[in-house]
Amino acid sequence: MTLCEYRPGLEGIPATQSSISFVDGQAGKLEYRGINIEDLAHHSSFLETAYLLIWGTLPSQPELDAFEHQIRYHRRLKYRIRDMMKCFPESGHPMDALQACAAALGLFYSRRALDNPVYIQKAVVRLLAKIPTMVAAFQLMRKGNDPVQPRDDLDYAANFLYMLNEQQPDPLAARIFDICLILHAEHTINASTFSAMVTASTLTDPYAVVASAVGTLAGPLHGGANEEVLEMLQNIGSVENVRPFVDRCIEQKSKIMGFGHRVYKVKDPRATILQKLAEQLFEKFGQDHYYAIALEMEQAVSEKLGHKGIYPNVDFYSGLVYRKLGIPTDLFTPVFAIARVAGWLAHWKEQLGENRIFRPTQVYTGERGQPYVNLSNRPHTWDQQKFQISLSS
Repeated sequence: MTLCEYRPGLEGIPATQSSISFVDGQAGKLEYRGINIEDLAHHSSFLETAYLLIWGTLPSQPELDAFEHQIRYHRRLKYRIRDMMKCFPESGHPMDALQACAAALGLFYSRRALDNPVYIQKAVVRLLAKIPTMVAAFQLMRKGNDPVQPRDDLDYAANFLYMLNEQQPDPLAARIFDICLILHAEHTINASTFSAMVTASTLTDPYAVVASAVGTLAGPLHGGANEEVLEMLQNIGSVENVRPFVDRCIEQKSKIMGFGHRVYKVKDPRATILQKLAEQLFEKFGQDHYYAIALEMEQAVSEKLGHKGIYPNVDFYSGLVYRKLGIPTDLFTPVFAIARVAGWLAHWKEQLGENRIFRPTQVYTGERGQPYVNLSNRPHTWDQQKFQISLSS
């Protein structure tokens, strides 16, 4: 590859070396620190997995106990953060609120002591502990209610669902949500992780790193896709409408949300696990009308596009699981962020060991050697649409 070879989206171009996670897109394998995602989903917890990702090894029982204790102790928010959230517009998207709150944490805790292991440990704990509280608090506050305070007797997943729904969750629901967090915790150098790494390479504080990653995750081509999957299933409406919908998408060459992946050319292993989790929820709490539509969608797309390596990705079934857990649709992506904070922090911590600021090059396509034209000699044109500014803003 020559220096000036251009690939849109940096596709296939290595940006770093990492020992955090591994993906085999042809075989449908995902590993965190060498451990299969299936094993972690079956045996681990989200906080144990976060510890593994960030510090590189599975914790001992005393280490895990201490880590969980610190997370519980730091769940609460500064009252000034809560007061700031009260000023957010009720119509604002929760991802925008989360990005603002994550950045605001830096006002209280940023010292940029990136060579201090104690500072790093405290930053990890605060971000993992407070991000779920922020998401749940905004959900209640935008409806005019006071946020629910965290409960120290509940584990990580159960406490979030409690703060969100104002009632203690069923143990099965809490466990399934915990597994969802494990599945979303890390996935190599995706768009939001790359954003985090670029920001981290300037040696700014970890709160700014997470805020930048949250902003990247908010896009519909990244974390926002599971919202659009559910909207797509709702628009299809019935099993009978699935195949005509798929045929139209193929004919119009439009994207089918929840299918296809830059890396996986088989079914995403996380989608397989999420589908099983959805079935467990439906068995205990009742069926979801949209699940039958989703099954028919998977069958139809696999038949027509499977030869191109287009299969369900992690977003396809996650929305159905979250919906059954009582999570509002526009909180799907913030929930993704709650989990992915672990991966972002793992890459931030890894990068500190051998940092170099990101400075990619470009392929220039513009004009050269153009003269400067005096204002009086320029055409008297007026593009009204460029200056449509509302007086109310």
